[in-house]
Amino acid sequence: MVGQLVVSSTQEPSPGTTGGAAGEGDGSGEGDFHGFNDWSEMDAAMLARGQAYPAVTSGQSGANVFLEPEMDGEWKVFTLEAKVVEWEVEPGRLVEGWTYNGMIPAPTIKVSSGDKVRVIVINNLPMSHSLHMHGIRVPNVMDGVDPYTELPATPGETRVYEFTAQGPAVGIYHPHHGADIQIPNGMFGAFLIDDMPVPQKLIDKGYPATPTKTVNMVLNDAGTIGLSLNGKSFPGTEPYTIRVGETMMVHYFNEGLMPHPMHLHQPMGWVIAKDGVPLDEPWPTDTINVAPGERYTVLYMGMEPGVWAWHCHILTHAETPEGLRYMVTAVIVERGTLPEEFIANNPQFAPVED
Repeated sequence: MVGQLVVSSTQEPSPGTTGGAAGEGDGSGEGDFHGFNDWSEMDAAMLARGQAYPAVTSGQSGANVFLEPEMDGEWKVFTLEAKVVEWEVEPGRLVEGWTYNGMIPAPTIKVSSGDKVRVIVINNLPMSHSLHMHGIRVPNVMDGVDPYTELPATPGETRVYEFTAQGPAVGIYHPHHGADIQIPNGMFGAFLIDDMPVPQKLIDKGYPATPTKTVNMVLNDAGTIGLSLNGKSFPGTEPYTIRVGETMMVHYFNEGLMPHPMHLHQPMGWVIAKDGVPLDEPWPTDTINVAPGERYTVLYMGMEPGVWAWHCHILTHAETPEGLRYMVTAVIVERGTLPEEFIANNPQFAPVED
């Protein structure tokens, strides 16, 4: 059977007009949800934004920058300054970002089990502040939740938090005073204890025992920062590069107000940890829904060369009539070779001869 599909309109569109996005509205289906009526204008806008990626913006993301401690005897001492800075979310969009050490996300703190950890917070915000280490085991008195465990540090004050690290853990540090303002505006940073192990089940399938790269990916959707990945909005987001056969371990953190289904095109991912707890049975996914406060750790392998989109799969969080925007970046997979052991255990991925 041969069929023919004809797309037509009974009304001539007026050049340059736009309607609402199909994903907007109350779900009733009532309204104009056809978007651009001038397809050529939309195509040009999409191309222009794509060509601008990755755009250079002011302000350094600290998601994959590690804060170096100072040593005070047996204590690892990390100093955080809470302050408001000018932050460029995407080219030309400057906002007041609330930060630790001037970065959004804040620099990552990583320690090992058994380390004695001291975190010093200098509050230079225009409001009081307390620090909570979400997903990290600390004594109750160090939980950073006023009025239960402390009074907040007022502007100009310094607060100290001490504990012994117990891992593995994939946590995030953020305020617990004025959190509805401070967190959406940018105050969050990854806190890692130990390396997350690759499950033996995946090693037996031919995955390398050690990932080539580890990436922290913090999701946000509110405050002055808005819909963003690691404090930036497309085309200001950062691309990530691996080779065929290499693996990338991603720690997802949701510091926003709604769930975000994160989707990486092409390579199948394996969920290997939930909220920092290693899973005995990893499970495959190409889209992982991360709720507010949740952390997921997913292992990806580069399978085929190319530029592979990586984005939130709530469509209006990734695309507008003016092109890709907000929670979009890419993984660049360069040419390489899949491990022989991986091919032996997964013959469906064997290279196809030309």
